[in-house]
Amino acid sequence: MLTPSQQESYHQDGFLIVRELFSPEEIALLYSVATDDTVTGNSFDLNDQDGKKTKLTLWFTAGDDSFGLMSRCERMIQSVQSLLGPGEVCHFHSKIMQKQPRVGGAWEWHQDYGYWYKNGFLYPEAMISVMLALTDATKENGCLQVLKGTHKMQRFEHTFVGEQQGADLDFVAEAEKISELIYCELKAGDVLFFHPNLLHRSEANLSDKARWSVISAYNLSYNKPFREKNTSCITPVEMVQDEAILASGQRKVSGADFLVKEKEITLNVK
Repeated sequence: MLTPSQQESYHQDGFLIVRELFSPEEIALLYSVATDDTVTGNSFDLNDQDGKKTKLTLWFTAGDDSFGLMSRCERMIQSVQSLLGPGEVCHFHSKIMQKQPRVGGAWEWHQDYGYWYKNGFLYPEAMISVMLALTDATKENGCLQVLKGTHKMQRFEHTFVGEQQGADLDFVAEAEKISELIYCELKAGDVLFFHPNLLHRSEANLSDKARWSVISAYNLSYNKPFREKNTSCITPVEMVQDEAILASGQRKVSGADFLVKEKEITLNVK
């Protein structure tokens, strides 16, 4: 469980960083699964407005593979529960972000709920994104940037910029005048929790070091979307013990309901 001060910080700022939530041994195992051809073979590219590409692999159901155990482990579910409040925690989707050295693209300013609203979710307060760094995330390799406290501004309109959806730039410009810009630099194993209405973006990776991360999105079961066909977002997770990740050994993401670009629906990507 997160401490009361951590919970207060999240609700005040719209985000929370927890250092070393996952051990080096767990990260080594997860990274080995992330770089397996099962994950990379199911990835697809999304272009930024300069034509740079970022690869991602997205699936909905949290199974018994290494990443399914990660997203269902006690420390994750209890942390999410403490931030969202009463209700049954469900796993909406997870995605492995593969921002490659020198070619990994940028992401424009956006809100997760700017996308999820179009999936028919009515209650943004019942949703959250959780990013686990699989490699170090720095300013140089395109770490996530947030505008502190912008979750209190509610949802902005989003339109397409290339293959991405970005928030209305006039509103973003006003938000930038009054909101502190934070670079969320993470070490591998650190976790970033962030509100679905928090404005965030990331620069292209122009460094010689990759930035890999996994982002799991959660929803409370009462928040039933009327335009989302996948039922993972309203299916309560079966929580597992924290030790299950290492105890189970390296398990590939197999049999997952991967998202393919041709059938892509409006989901948040970083």
